[in-house]
Parts: sequence; C-alpha cells; structure tokens
Amino acid sequence: MAKRALIRAISNIDIRLVNIFIIVTECGGFAASELELNIGRSTISKHISDLESRVGLKLCNRGPSGFSLTLEGQKFLAVARKLLMSIDGFQSDIDNIHANLTGTLRLGLFDQSTTNPHAHIDRAIQAFDDIAPQVTLEIGLAPPSSLEARVTDGTMDVAIVPMHKQSSLLKYTTLYTERMTLYCGVGHVLFDASPDLNCTDINLKEQKYAGYAFNSPNLKAGHSLGIARAARVEEEEALVLLIQSGRYLGFLADHVAANFVHDGEMRPISSAETSYVTTFAAVTRKKPTPDRKTQEFVACLAASHGAKVLE
Repeated sequence: MAKRALIRAISNIDIRLVNIFIIVTECGGFAASELELNIGRSTISKHISDLESRVGLKLCNRGPSGFSLTLEGQKFLAVARKLLMSIDGFQSDIDNIHANLTGTLRLGLFDQSTTNPHAHIDRAIQAFDDIAPQVTLEIGLAPPSSLEARVTDGTMDVAIVPMHKQSSLLKYTTLYTERMTLYCGVGHVLFDASPDLNCTDINLKEQKYAGYAFNSPNLKAGHSLGIARAARVEEEEALVLLIQSGRYLGFLADHVAANFVHDGEMRPISSAETSYVTTFAAVTRKKPTPDRKTQEFVACLAASHGAKVLE
C-alpha cells in the first residue's frame, strides 16, 4: 500500500472511521465489535479498508489467523486516540466559552412515549428549554440498534431506548418502564376466545406472530413463548397495522393498545402469561465525554424521571 496519506482535510467521515477503528481495536477484532457497533462484520471490514485507503497505511491484519494490528496500526492507534481527545477538548472548550448553551442537540427516540404515563420526556424538554433556550433540538425515530450505533459513532448525542444488551461504550440512565402484552385484532380466531384460556389451551405456536426485526426484549419474549415470527417490522406503527388485520398476534405496549381495546378493535391474549415489562434508558457515549448541553439534557431527563445512572 502506498505510504502517502490521501487526507487533505479531516472530515466527519474520517472521524467516524477513526472512531470505528478504535472500537474494533478495543474489542479485539471485527466479530467482537459487531455488538458494540451494531453493524455487520462485512460493513466493519469495509470501513477499516476505507480508512486504510484514506490514510495510506495498512493498519491491521485480518484473516484465518485472527485480528492484529500492524506496527503502523499500533502507531496510528495512538495518534487516533489523541485526535479524538483533541476534538473532545475543543468541543468542551468552545461549549464552556458560551455563557449560554448553544448549538444543536440530536435526540433519538424509539417508541410512542407520548402515551406512556410513566414517560416524562416532555417535562425534560420543558426544563431543558428553560436553561438552554438557544439550543436547537433535532429529534429522530429509529430502531434501538440504529440509535445506539449513532450515539456510539457520535452522529447522535443522546437516545432513549429499551434496555436489552448493554454496550460497554455507552452510559445508561434508566428513565421509565412500559408493560408489553400479546394482542390480537378483530377477525382473529382468538379474538372471541375466553379470556380465561391459558397459552397451552390456545396453542400459540399455531398462530401467526408479528415481531420486531431487530434484537430486542420483544424478540426474547416471543422466543420464551415458543412462537416464531411470520412477519418482521422495524416500527411500532407497522406492528399495529398487522395486529389490526386480524391475522397476526403481536406485542404492544399497553398504553399504545389502550384505545384500540376500548374501541373493541383489539384484545390481550392471556395477559397474565404473556406480559412483560421493559425499562427504557437514556444512552450517551462514555468517551469522548458528552458536551455540556448533552449532559444538561440528560440531567433534565434524570430529574423528570427520578433516574438512576448505570455505568
């Protein structure tokens, strides 16, 4: 490989690739870093190849013998860590110059928290706006794995996700819970069944089940009942639609299903056996340390929910 770096000016893409390289190194390889990065091995490999092309260095060996850094890779790792520390310090210094908090806060959400009586994100936003009225909020919706990946690579400041498999690269602040139950819609063969029937009586394995396509508490709950997904979704809205069709069972948050149940469009299935509780947490990066506005927003979330930080 040519020994001439192709980078003339460092971009956000370069910083993201450097961050991925550091995570892969800390995890000890591509396979081990899949969970931390929430992306596939082939994508990780491409990112590292792109970085090697950008800097004009062979950074690591990968193959049947396993993952290892080259001598150049070891030297680059030290420089890469120094770069990220410098960026973090620069951001913190700029943040501290301002008497008032400014800039953009990028927040990620997954579920329909607005109808959850235990969720008080609106109160946190209100409190944050009182102390940081000049900060612009950007709020996006995405699956939990995508949100955690974006927080890890720095393209999102904070996300609120259901806790499942915790990443060692993220800090989790528990916020609120929601109760999930298995539901069916009008027209389903179980809709008029006796509410006293248990899971064994109704043989759930014979029913079509719709669940999330990503690894989550929802997937674990389905497995515990021995039911396989006949339909996969990325968002809750799609799950509601499939249940409404009367052809699929699916887990919904009770606060989401409440209006449908009230209107006679859905009913829970053996709620005593199928219900489970999910805990939601605010996640931020451990390193580099989040900037001051992100820390303030997490503090507002914590105060609004009586939260607990999990390291």
